[in-house]
Amino acid sequence: MAERVRVREIDGNEGLRLLRIIRRGTGSVVTWRRAQMVLLSAQGMPVAKIAEVTFTSADQVRDVIHNFNADGFKALYPKYRGGRPRRFTLPERREIKKIAKSKPAEHGLPFSTWSLAKLADFLVAEGVVDDISYEGLRILLREEGVSFQRIKTWKTSRDPDYAAKKARVEHLYAIADGEVIPEDGEPDIVFCLDEFGPLNRQPHPGRQWAEHGGRHKDPDREPRPRRRATHTRPHGVRHLFAALDLGKERLYGHIKPRKNRMRFLEFCRYLRSLYPPEIRMAIVLDSFSPHLTTKKDSRVGDWAAASNVEFAYTPTNSSWLNRIEAQFTALRYFTLDATDHASHKDQGSMIRRYIIWRNKHTADIRLRTLVTRINVA
Repeated sequence: MAERVRVREIDGNEGLRLLRIIRRGTGSVVTWRRAQMVLLSAQGMPVAKIAEVTFTSADQVRDVIHNFNADGFKALYPKYRGGRPRRFTLPERREIKKIAKSKPAEHGLPFSTWSLAKLADFLVAEGVVDDISYEGLRILLREEGVSFQRIKTWKTSRDPDYAAKKARVEHLYAIADGEVIPEDGEPDIVFCLDEFGPLNRQPHPGRQWAEHGGRHKDPDREPRPRRRATHTRPHGVRHLFAALDLGKERLYGHIKPRKNRMRFLEFCRYLRSLYPPEIRMAIVLDSFSPHLTTKKDSRVGDWAAASNVEFAYTPTNSSWLNRIEAQFTALRYFTLDATDHASHKDQGSMIRRYIIWRNKHTADIRLRTLVTRINVA
């Protein structure tokens, strides 16, 4: 029987040096992995078990132990060549991005999320890259548009036609983005429509510039602005009917006192008037009851058939597929936060002026950054 591969006898100083390399958490991932293998072998762990713990092959563990026995600590450090830093190929970058966006459990690892250390360690163990530092991995992910984000709750759609509805909406988006040429009978114009509200006459939370308070405050400064408290709202509500023309990147909005089928059709007729009747139009919207044709009320379907319009409904609990949602977030951020309007007329005027500003400044970096971060479809 062949003798079991094991690291040579190491003294106390060498053991402490191995511990420092492992606990430091900086530097090369390759050095950290090799030091871990050597220390586990010094603790009496067999090669097969070390390979299982470090998520690598037994042959790799044997090579590391043999090299350490022959060359000492020099064998732990990879031998880099001079010159400019290594650039990863496009397939390598795609694979790194794919693995970073996946869950560790999908690869058989007992972790709930990736850290830079775990991800870099796994990439080297799987042979995706020969070596990558934590900082290099962070920069690469940032260049690929991947960041470490907080996970939000998600309501799963139980719509039996989920796949078909989602595919149709995505196909319409591809037409609007110019990625697909519409066939005969398909729409040339695509709108995203939804209602925003209710718009109450109430103070909205937000932030604004103000002087410092506390010990360093100016004794002669004016009192810090505060929002009034409201416990009753007797002035009713309003609703914003809004639509985004994906081709022109233009936002349209009408403020209505009620949100019903009649008001919805009024706004749809306005959208239809923006283009000649022979141009087929598609409107992406959710399955809110006034948007649907029912047994008792067929006005929506009758109008769509007579007006050369297609209604593409998003699946249940999948309003995130509607690109208008990101525009509502921008509207709230730019216009409604930290406001306390005296009347619905003032509030509606500000919203209309924001829509005018937004359509003139579609390239505004703050607006595009906010919308891009929120939009997922």
